[in-house]
Amino acid sequence: MKIFSGTSNRPLAEKIAQYIEMDLGDAEIKRFSDGEIAVKYNENIRGTDVFIIQSTNPPGDNLLELLLMIDAANRASAKRITAVIPYFGYARQDRKDQPRVAISAKLVANLISVTGVNRVLAMDLHNPSIQGFFDIPFDHLYGSVILLEGLKRTEMNEIIVVAPDIGSIKRARAYANRMGCDLALVDKKRSGPNQIETVTLIGDIRGKDVVIVDDMIDTAETLCSAAELLCQSGAREVIASCTHPILSGNAVDRIQESAITKVIVSDTILMPEEKKHDKIEIYTSAPLFGEAIKRIHNEESISSLFNS
Repeated sequence: MKIFSGTSNRPLAEKIAQYIEMDLGDAEIKRFSDGEIAVKYNENIRGTDVFIIQSTNPPGDNLLELLLMIDAANRASAKRITAVIPYFGYARQDRKDQPRVAISAKLVANLISVTGVNRVLAMDLHNPSIQGFFDIPFDHLYGSVILLEGLKRTEMNEIIVVAPDIGSIKRARAYANRMGCDLALVDKKRSGPNQIETVTLIGDIRGKDVVIVDDMIDTAETLCSAAELLCQSGAREVIASCTHPILSGNAVDRIQESAITKVIVSDTILMPEEKKHDKIEIYTSAPLFGEAIKRIHNEESISSLFNS
């Protein structure tokens, strides 16, 4: 087995390799003066079980890097290639919800599949049905294993889990079941991408500590609007738990100025120093990915990681 990393989140890849007690493989990723990417493995990988760690968050170079690394490994006669994608980008465009639009998640799945990859490992897809876009084995990890540990370290009394939109209900219900508490919902109406028109609360959260659960934070507009509504409705404290901290635009400023006490996230996306804030707590996903990689290599069960 050999583990390689692209440039999108090398610190996470190093932590994963450290957990498995291995060194990252020697892969060279260069760019020509016009920005064109060139990939080369500087060690023999013939007959090797290769794992390539690369999130596909913007810019598009991250996705292209992954495709080129898979192709290079395939041409170097790797025995098996697993794409480890902590954050699967373009997952929000998973259906044709209006005329003349692309189903980008399906296109990205096709691009990854045709490069010669044998297996995909990812965490908290925006829509779990995206696994069906792939005609190869797909292992889906749940970030709740990591984030629930962060929530356990937070002092809360009477807790209620809140889904910030309809699409997050299943994930929020899983959290509520594990935490043994009730569930509420914030119903939002959008006027366009990243634009919220109205929000409505369904459920009684008065006098309770609220945990908002979602898979990602992009502009943080949904999160902060939900937090404001919850506080107006009598919530004692609002904490957010989200797997993928995209934090585009002025998301960090929104969080800082919001009623949210704390935001618990994972490190599936590399967070630059300027986006780090006292309200944001980062928990590493390296042990979970490391354990999954070991089990894939040893042909053991992945689902048993989440049985307890």
